[in-house]
Amino acid sequence: MIGTLATAILVIALLYFARRIFVPLTFALFIIALVWPMQAALQRRIPKLLALLLTLSLTILVILAVGSLIAWSFSKLVQWLFLNAGRFQAIYLTWTNWLEEHGIAVVGPITDRFDVTWLLGFIQNIAGRLNSATGFAALVVVFVMLGLLEGADFNTRLRLPLAQPYGERILRANDEIGRKLRRFMVVRTVASVFTGFIVWVFALVAGLELAAAWGAIAFVLNYIPFLGPLVATLFPTLFAIAQFESWQMAVIVFLGLSVIQFVIGSYLEPLITGASLAISPFAVVFAVFFGSFMWGLSGAFLGVPILIVFIIYCAQDPSSRWLAALLSAKPFILAGDDGDLSDR
Repeated sequence: MIGTLATAILVIALLYFARRIFVPLTFALFIIALVWPMQAALQRRIPKLLALLLTLSLTILVILAVGSLIAWSFSKLVQWLFLNAGRFQAIYLTWTNWLEEHGIAVVGPITDRFDVTWLLGFIQNIAGRLNSATGFAALVVVFVMLGLLEGADFNTRLRLPLAQPYGERILRANDEIGRKLRRFMVVRTVASVFTGFIVWVFALVAGLELAAAWGAIAFVLNYIPFLGPLVATLFPTLFAIAQFESWQMAVIVFLGLSVIQFVIGSYLEPLITGASLAISPFAVVFAVFFGSFMWGLSGAFLGVPILIVFIIYCAQDPSSRWLAALLSAKPFILAGDDGDLSDR
């Protein structure tokens, strides 16, 4: 037990300190799991290198589209904040004076750090990190290309007699991982598109400036469970304070966005997901926050996919199936002696 715990700590430390390699590698494996069916289908009809070119081209096109949407939306926020920075400072001073008049002193880190320059720098820092992701994306593309080239040969090697019985287990696990990750992304994409559209409509009705940008940000951040919707709610609320100069309107914006996120996250997504992706909510929250701690924003996004992979691999071995059962929202029963699990 002590040896297992020590090994786990060493592995976590390795993943943390070598994150510059493991983060793009994990992203690449995640993308490969999503696009492999298209690559395999194309390889059966056209030459392998041409199939790889088509698959990579479509993958890069999607990445560029999402990246451009993120860069555009945050650039709009930076421009608006630069033009209206004085409003934030004036409102902050007014509220601080009001609180102090009522015996509530605002002291500590808030008074030391908050000013318009700090807020503007914070937003620009986020936008700068997103815009400087070119090298990261290039490394991911290289890993994806190598993985797609190697995929068919790797599966062949797993079927060799020398690789048994682990080879067949890994193949079964990888097939299930691919299916569940693709379903996960379909669910998140449908929910994200719906969230972005509703937020855009709500912002228009409420008279909130940058309605299209808020819709785009809600769409992108919805891919990160819990943390993403929280940020997509707080940011427009802060900007509503400066735009309307009214705490009542800010409360209306906050409540409206919270209701949208709650309804979609608590009713629409579970309805689309069904039982096949039933994961313990506590495990999901832990995966998101632990991933954020380990790998930042990338880890927050990859936390749930990694959790799905962990559950499926645990289900393949009798000694670790109890972990798969604990981390799942619904109980499991054995479908057979081959290690496959099915929902009860």
